[in-house]
Amino acid sequence: MAVAGDWRVRGSYFEACNCDAICPCRSVGGRPGGPSTHGVCYGTLSWSVGEGSFSGGVDLSGLLVVMSLRYRDDVKPSTRWEVVLYVDSRASSEQHDALAAIFLGQAGGTVASLYGPAIGDVLAVRSARIEVSHSEARKRIGVAGYVTVSAEGPASDPNDVRCGIPGFDHPGTEVHGQELVSTDEVLQWEIRGRGHAAFATDFDYRSDA
Repeated sequence: MAVAGDWRVRGSYFEACNCDAICPCRSVGGRPGGPSTHGVCYGTLSWSVGEGSFSGGVDLSGLLVVMSLRYRDDVKPSTRWEVVLYVDSRASSEQHDALAAIFLGQAGGTVASLYGPAIGDVLAVRSARIEVSHSEARKRIGVAGYVTVSAEGPASDPNDVRCGIPGFDHPGTEVHGQELVSTDEVLQWEIRGRGHAAFATDFDYRSDA
């Protein structure tokens, strides 16, 4: 794993989970969120790095990262997430290690202060061919051989919803999920056509947060 140094990554963010829209963990109109809809939350998060660098010399711009996760509400005080991290197959070994360190919270900074402490078992870190559509009306995450996610149609007013993973200071829009499928042998699920929760915004993570 890469050794933490000065780093920053920023770009667009999109996620979907099995909760009903609007996902109850989100803040809406300034009100705090709560537990998941069904008691077990599973879903997929994605980041498209528009601009990024690690330790001054590793350029991360243009690369993609996806994380699948699962946790249960009935474990108190809370279940730490089971996760699989997918890193853009276009990344060099240095870029791969830097992205894994950042998005798993091991490089400290913003991620360690937001969702990093929730990560428990890292079931796998995989290099994979990733495609995302964050800005289009039909939003999509595709991890070849592992994950397919799609969503379309707003479920909230623009910038009325906030999520702790990109940071509550990055308001976004809830979207109606249409497809949430993971065929990875270590984390599997399938939802189609139920209008589940999805969310789009931007993010800005850095080492000095």
